Amino acid sequence: MGYFIAQYDAAMLPPKVNLEAAFGKFSETWSPKLLASVADCHVKIAKFAGEFVWHSHADEDELFYVVAGELMLHFAEGTVTLQAGELLVVPKGVRHKPEATTETWVMLIEPSSTVNTGEVRNELTVAEVEVLEPPQ
Repeated sequence: MGYFIAQYDAAMLPPKVNLEAAFGKFSETWSPKLLASVADCHVKIAKFAGEFVWHSHADEDELFYVVAGELMLHFAEGTVTLQAGELLVVPKGVRHKPEATTETWVMLIEPSSTVNTGEVRNELTVAEVEVLEPPQ
């Protein structure tokens, strides 16, 4: 059983997630992994390093929570820098560009329909998000 529970069995306890162990299961950057589903939203984690692409999500808000490292979110109006333990919600339709000068661990909470590159389609687009299985 993975972290992601498609159908909950009332006879079992829901699994807890150790974020450090979950981040230890992969090394690639800009490739979100699915941990869980809450209502119609996905809880994803990703490692960020370097610059991403300018993009927006026409219909989806996006929550960025920095677990480790430092994340810069660039907007037309300026840049907001997030440290570990801080979060920011990018409202739907707002153009933004994430950037991390060193490897940064980020948890994302967003509608299940959200594509990581928004309206942009390129080599960084992840069409099918991998479900992250718990560490053994």
